[in-house]
Amino acid sequence: MLQLVVAGCEQGLIHPMQDNPRLGIIMMIATTVVFSIQDGISRYLAENYNVITVVTIRYMFFMAFVLAYSASQDGGIRKIARSPQLLVQIGRGLLLAGQICVAILSFSRVGLVNFHAVFASYPLMVMALSVPVLGESVGWRRWLAVCIGFCGVLLILRPGTEMFGSASILPVLAAFMMAVYGILTRYAARRDAALTSFFWTAIAGGIAMLAIGPFFWLPPVGTDWYWMGLLCLTGTGGHYLLIKALDAAKASTIQPFAYLQLVFASSIGILVFDDSLDPMLIAGSAIIVGSGLFALQRERQAKQT
Repeated sequence: MLQLVVAGCEQGLIHPMQDNPRLGIIMMIATTVVFSIQDGISRYLAENYNVITVVTIRYMFFMAFVLAYSASQDGGIRKIARSPQLLVQIGRGLLLAGQICVAILSFSRVGLVNFHAVFASYPLMVMALSVPVLGESVGWRRWLAVCIGFCGVLLILRPGTEMFGSASILPVLAAFMMAVYGILTRYAARRDAALTSFFWTAIAGGIAMLAIGPFFWLPPVGTDWYWMGLLCLTGTGGHYLLIKALDAAKASTIQPFAYLQLVFASSIGILVFDDSLDPMLIAGSAIIVGSGLFALQRERQAKQT
């Protein structure tokens, strides 16, 4: 998710309060660490509780954080919530809530390593979808990067082998849902400020989860209450760190460091949950990340010309 949040802010909607690239990079790396820890906790809880319960609790605190943060800004909640495209904003929020449910389900089915290896391809999906949906122009070099990146996905999934199964589709579905969310975010950015989109991401998804959450509610027991609390703290802390990173430096400066979430989340998967690495997965991940970074660099150059 980090790549899209940062990229959405690169459209000139949020300007850094200070020009301190070093601080921005440090804060961005800290953000990836915190969100990786959140993924690890989410996986643990998803193995003991249903996904809806976990996501509902996560959204309760996320929504509370966004409401408090919005109230502290100039003009307050009323100004930030105002949007001429409310249906688009609500649709974005609902889609992201669904994507998070699929992602957390993926954690317990395929593991953090496999999930994040495939999920790293979603910026390439955004680039591919931006042409037919938003009418954006993508040069042949970036199209080549998209094709090579998807080859990396196939290398990880290995269709036709015993490694491939129904659960293997979950990370692809999560990446595609995030890519569509990213396209809607870019579309919304044409008329709304980034803080407005951020507000409706939390509120629309939070209300939806609170509406369906009671039907699936499974109360945490024992020390799991502490893990639920830590899940909420890491979610709130991650978003706070991300905002501070964007306050310190330009989005284009810190965006490449969002890929470190693949490294940190995979490390948690290996060290805590005994996820395994294999040469094909490592090669596929390297291809996906390399293609994404190359496409990002080409996009920057295109904007400068």
